[in-house]
Amino acid sequence: MGSVRGTGLGWSDQPLHLRYDAALCDLDGVLHLGDEPVAHAADAVRSARAAGMRFAFVTNNASRSPVVVAQRLTAFGIPAEPADVVTSAQAAGRTLASRLPLGSAVLVVGTEALADEVRSVGMRPVRTVDEAGEGGPAAVVQGLATTTTYADLAEAAVAIGRGALWVAGNTDATLPTPRGPLPGNGAFVAALQLVTGEEPLVSGKPDPSLHLASVERVGAQRPIVIGDRLDTDVLGAVRGGADSLLVLTGVVGVRELAAAPVGSRPTYVAHDLRGLLEPHPQVEVNGETARSGEATATFDGTYLHGDPATDDGLRALIALGWALADRGVRVAPPTWTANG
Repeated sequence: MGSVRGTGLGWSDQPLHLRYDAALCDLDGVLHLGDEPVAHAADAVRSARAAGMRFAFVTNNASRSPVVVAQRLTAFGIPAEPADVVTSAQAAGRTLASRLPLGSAVLVVGTEALADEVRSVGMRPVRTVDEAGEGGPAAVVQGLATTTTYADLAEAAVAIGRGALWVAGNTDATLPTPRGPLPGNGAFVAALQLVTGEEPLVSGKPDPSLHLASVERVGAQRPIVIGDRLDTDVLGAVRGGADSLLVLTGVVGVRELAAAPVGSRPTYVAHDLRGLLEPHPQVEVNGETARSGEATATFDGTYLHGDPATDDGLRALIALGWALADRGVRVAPPTWTANG
């Protein structure tokens, strides 16, 4: 409920898991960070499921198969089946199948899980240009792999330079981990863009096709997208016509969220996945003051003042920051300062 999707905070007088029938939930930065579970995430998913909410686990990370993803989630206390998992590698396979003849050679820059998706749509994965035979690869498909080398990128550069179709699972520049952000697939994609001057087709979020596949997977009528990124999760939700919940357990922090541009603003915000189980009160913005519940945020002409330690405080601060930005008011860094 509330503002036009992608422009400002919405509100809900009932917990989100009761308003929406299905959650399209990101993995990295929402449910886990690398091999560590995110606090409160498993309990929130279990509680929402117990109330009847369905889940699709939607990831831009093409490095693992749905079987492995489901096993990892189950180990984190979130029971999942491979059929619950939707990956950018699957989307990349569909893209290749729609554009190439069966049996085409596809140069894989990524894991064997990505190569398996190429095989599953009737294509022939190769690792070098020469392995493809006369004419070279018909396409290059690129997904995250921590073992990607200079030699892998060099083979891809040669194939793209010769006119091969280029499909990237995602262009996420970073991957959230317990150690902080590390290079994501987008960092390697950027290297090839610089070398070749070409742009890939992106099969993962924010492309609407991955969103639509997720909706179909769980038969959702009123889905909500849950993620930790503005440029993929939230933008993908906006393009897919769905509301979104952004949590602060992954990539985006308070400052980045307060500066979110129109079109990439989430419907709801929360510190972690417990926000799925709560109502989200309407934020009242009057001039240079915003109020959410008992929390307030103010603007002194230079800085935003508030306390984003609570979800109400976070909502007030973000709503005021967006309202000021929409009025053309410049807020000097730091984006916010805590009260007191």
